[in-house]
Amino acid sequence: MKKAYLYIAISTLMFSSMEIALKMAGGAFNPIQLNLIRFFIGAVVLLPFALRALKQTGRKLVSADWRLFALTGLVCVIVSMSLYQLAITVDQASTVAVLFSCNPVFALLFSYLILRERMGRANLISVIISVIGLLIIVNPAHLTNGLGLLLAIGSAVTFGLYSIISRYGSIKRGLNGLTMTCFTFFAGAFELLILAWITKIPAIAASLKSVGLSQFSAIPILVNVNMNYFWLLFFIGVCVTGGGFAFYFLAMEQTDVSTASLVFFIKPGLAPILAALILHEQILWTTIVGIVVILIGSVVTFVGNRFRERGNTIGQTAAESVKAAEDADTEATHAAHAVSNQEN
Repeated sequence: MKKAYLYIAISTLMFSSMEIALKMAGGAFNPIQLNLIRFFIGAVVLLPFALRALKQTGRKLVSADWRLFALTGLVCVIVSMSLYQLAITVDQASTVAVLFSCNPVFALLFSYLILRERMGRANLISVIISVIGLLIIVNPAHLTNGLGLLLAIGSAVTFGLYSIISRYGSIKRGLNGLTMTCFTFFAGAFELLILAWITKIPAIAASLKSVGLSQFSAIPILVNVNMNYFWLLFFIGVCVTGGGFAFYFLAMEQTDVSTASLVFFIKPGLAPILAALILHEQILWTTIVGIVVILIGSVVTFVGNRFRERGNTIGQTAAESVKAAEDADTEATHAAHAVSNQEN
């Protein structure tokens, strides 16, 4: 159990420093280029774990699996993470971190709308509290950076959608979360590479510039990928993207899902503190109030999940006890019949 909490602590630190590292790298790399690089490196880091999981189950990837990875890669890496990276370039890392941390709220809504899963009372209360926290941070009456907020919320919404697609696909295809994540990263990075090549076509590059989308015009691939930025790319790709997810899934193996999810409940509080210390970002009082409200919503979700898992465990134990008693009665009946037959 101590090992599980160590994994949670490392994963939390990695995920909470993600926006800071990406903000620091923003001046040297195109946002889409950085997205491509970090998810490719992250996929390489996760690959040994994914291959081990496939080997343990005797599973081989087929074309249907790759079609699923292409879809999850599109939604996660190309759409959600591109919006996320763009949000970091135009807004504070602390604000983006808090808004993106609300993606489980949208995942709950999508699970209800798409999968028709019942939303428990604790989850419903958590959604309402988290939405209130979002509104406090966004402060619609006094918007100062509407674009950054829109990009961050769009990233959280689409990541919530990705979470549901990934969960549904992993159950249907019989793949664990780590394997899904690894090959989603590979597929998304490959799709981004193709898009980057397409933007280099002169006619397309000129068209994108003419409509004010110069960041998407002739997207560089290996520019500034050199020893000067080695440690920054290493931290973003290996530690944050690959290591963060690896330690999260290792924690999940050592404990239960709700305990491992502490990573995402702590992040909204820790990330702004790190951003203030490292990037010297000023945190508005409305943001602080919103963070507290969102953390309360996270606590409600965590406690609700713990009670539900405990109830499921008790129910399973009771069912096993009843089955054991029934089996004992059956064996006793068979023994009585056997004795009766011998006497006859």
